[in-house]
Amino acid sequence: MRLVIARCSVDYVGRLKAHLPLATRLLLVKSDGSVLVHSDGGSYKPLNWMSPPATLRVTTPEETEVEEGVMEQWTVQSAKTDDRLIINIYEQLHDTSHDLGTDPGLIKDGVEADLQRLLAEQIETLGAGYSLIRREYFTAIGPVDILARDGDGRTVAVELKRRGDIDGVEQLTRYLELLNRDPLLAPVRGIFAAQQIKPQAKVLANDRGIDCITLDYDAMRGVDDSESRLF
Repeated sequence: MRLVIARCSVDYVGRLKAHLPLATRLLLVKSDGSVLVHSDGGSYKPLNWMSPPATLRVTTPEETEVEEGVMEQWTVQSAKTDDRLIINIYEQLHDTSHDLGTDPGLIKDGVEADLQRLLAEQIETLGAGYSLIRREYFTAIGPVDILARDGDGRTVAVELKRRGDIDGVEQLTRYLELLNRDPLLAPVRGIFAAQQIKPQAKVLANDRGIDCITLDYDAMRGVDDSESRLF
């Protein structure tokens, strides 16, 4: 991974256009081809990024740009679309590279891991006609727990938690923002699934067009004898 701190401006050009004016930012260049632009605020969410597969090309800026103070121009080209991330470097304050090796991935606690496996096996729990695309669908910012298709053939991203709170909804929102950039998947809608979902999380999810589903863990494991219940 390469870490660059620089005074730069950033333009995203393609299906959408976005501009970040000149400021000091952290640029992350990952070995998978992704490039992420971070500020000192906004928690861990990048201001803009290019998902892999992508290629980074460093060029000398045009004469007019040199006169404006640009010393180097990065063009990050998506391999799947015409989208480009153009980063104009005005001053480079730090530049280091580190070999992080192979990451073992996120190890979920037993219940979350079981919920993911069971829901993948019982994908119809989400609704009639649902089919599984895959578990742990990789993105540049982490794996989506489950990617599926609904009865109408539309893509659905599912985030699983034992206890669903606002952070889980925010996490799914970031995944959806990224997945909807892929024309092969878009439009992608979200489902937030958990054993318990806090009221505030439901309100935020509904506001963002995300469905909420409460999962019965015991019933999915087949250890809940509903016929013997009094209530």
